[in-house]
Amino acid sequence: MSDWMTLLEVGGPLAAFGGGAAYTRARHPGVYWSTVGLPLSTVRLLGSYGSVMEACGLTVQPSRLRAFAVKATTRREVRPAPPRRGIIRPTSTGLRLRLRLAPGQESADVAASAERLRHAWGVHAVYVKDVKPGVVELRLVGFDVLRNVRMPRKAGGGLLKVPVALREDATAFIRDYRAVPHQLTLGATLSGKSMYLRHLVTGLARQPLALVGIDCKRGVELAPFAPRLSALATDPQQAAELLPVLIREMEDRYDLIKARQGIAPGTPDEEITSDIWGLPEHQRPVPVVLFVDEVAELFLVATKKDEERRDEMVTQLIRLAQLGRAAGIYLEVCGQRFGAELGKGATMLRAQLTGRVCHRVNDEASAKMALGDIAPEAVDAACAIAPELPGLAVAGDTSGGWSRIRTPFLSLADAAAVCRESAHMVPDLPALAPIRPAVPVQPVEGPASPLNPVPVTE
Repeated sequence: MSDWMTLLEVGGPLAAFGGGAAYTRARHPGVYWSTVGLPLSTVRLLGSYGSVMEACGLTVQPSRLRAFAVKATTRREVRPAPPRRGIIRPTSTGLRLRLRLAPGQESADVAASAERLRHAWGVHAVYVKDVKPGVVELRLVGFDVLRNVRMPRKAGGGLLKVPVALREDATAFIRDYRAVPHQLTLGATLSGKSMYLRHLVTGLARQPLALVGIDCKRGVELAPFAPRLSALATDPQQAAELLPVLIREMEDRYDLIKARQGIAPGTPDEEITSDIWGLPEHQRPVPVVLFVDEVAELFLVATKKDEERRDEMVTQLIRLAQLGRAAGIYLEVCGQRFGAELGKGATMLRAQLTGRVCHRVNDEASAKMALGDIAPEAVDAACAIAPELPGLAVAGDTSGGWSRIRTPFLSLADAAAVCRESAHMVPDLPALAPIRPAVPVQPVEGPASPLNPVPVTE
């Protein structure tokens, strides 16, 4: 009887601890990692580092001098040497450590063994990043950070840089318009594309630049941001009026750049420029970001007259994509569907959009149109996005790199409030002044009537 009592006294707390740990791991993975997962994975890594590296084929034969020194001092068998390990740095989502590769090794060798390292050290994922020649950084992620997105406190940012989502390696995905001037963003209904767009608009609204929108869904996506927009077109007819204005603005900026290039004797080389960023700050025009929502609506035609207007608009979009970067004009093209069957110019426009973000789409052709020229694996990853994971997307660019990202939740009311608070930052662009959207007057909230209650929209 006493043995049973002892067993219950010991086993009861252990069972309670195990149940609590399982619950914490499922509901609060960050807390579980910090308290349980981090110590366990660190012990596994320290205790099995050499054997794991050898099993993964990441060891090399030591030099003759080292082999002679080991035999002379310890008289033990000389074993292959793993890459030299740096200090282990714990983070809120995992671990980081650097490896100094041996001569003849490359980072691709370590990346090929990432899945084996993940299982050996008991973490969710392992990512490899080049630091400098001969040195790589291992980023170990302890849990699925895309299940409950929490942006890093120091996500970065700056002029034309917006942290909009979280990568699967727990780093921030930053939309950098200086590095990737134009981007194509695709996503079906309820895929999270609108949430991604909200983060972009709110991130740019606080910066000294002009925001221009084309929303052929009668403005339902971009109209709430009207206080911060310099121009807004809500149908193809208005878009046909807006695009020529942007083309003229681009041409005026090129004239300004060429005037600056009227090189005089003794002009320093650093003052000769081919884009607006080389101009003096007092002469530099403000950057312009053009959002095109539901781009397929610009390609659809019903009559011969519409077809002529469509061809003209598509040509103007292609010109902006080809020449706009140097003039400080950047494109963010969004849509539910994008394919060659949209008509003449679709493939040419896509070729000018360096960045690609593909949320869940309804057909494989759209995923291929967005990511097919980046990597076949990226297309497969985009097609595997489940409907119950809104905001999850595959982001890449034409350099070939890609990763999974997820956008945190941001309500439309909060995004619209940011635009209202930033309305004073709308720049003075005389060319866009005639087509600036009218800002509706905010209604004064009063007590709800018992006969006509306020409808619940969200």
